[in-house]
Amino acid sequence: MKLILTVLLLIFNLITSFAQSNSFAGDYTRSLSDTEKKHIIEYKLTLNQDGTFEFHSYSKMQGGIPPENNKYGKGKWSSKDNLITFSSDKKEDLNEKYTLDFNNSTARFVTKNPRDKSDKVVQTKLQFLESGIFWMKRIDVFKI
Repeated sequence: MKLILTVLLLIFNLITSFAQSNSFAGDYTRSLSDTEKKHIIEYKLTLNQDGTFEFHSYSKMQGGIPPENNKYGKGKWSSKDNLITFSSDKKEDLNEKYTLDFNNSTARFVTKNPRDKSDKVVQTKLQFLESGIFWMKRIDVFKI
């Protein structure tokens, strides 16, 4: 009886851990601009089911040098509890196009607690806590 109960608990934990990682996968975005659209900053992060990710940052600044800028990053992600850790292999993931190194980057997955029955709206997001990319710290990207 104890063996059956132990096996069932183990299976339940495995199913829960797989379901949790699948909820992280998807597209996340953030767009910042002024009212006259002279300055635009857009971020797009895609977390794939297979544990890989792609990131694109676009900025358009009137009077900036250069006026438009695109930056890309890719690599692998993993989750533990509500923290997502990003890594980039310098040989495989970084090249002329993909220049952003996401090593040492960590983000928190924020969503409404399922036990919260209030009408409060909490938009699902990733909040970057740490990153080797200085401008990524404290950036929030929202799930589409």
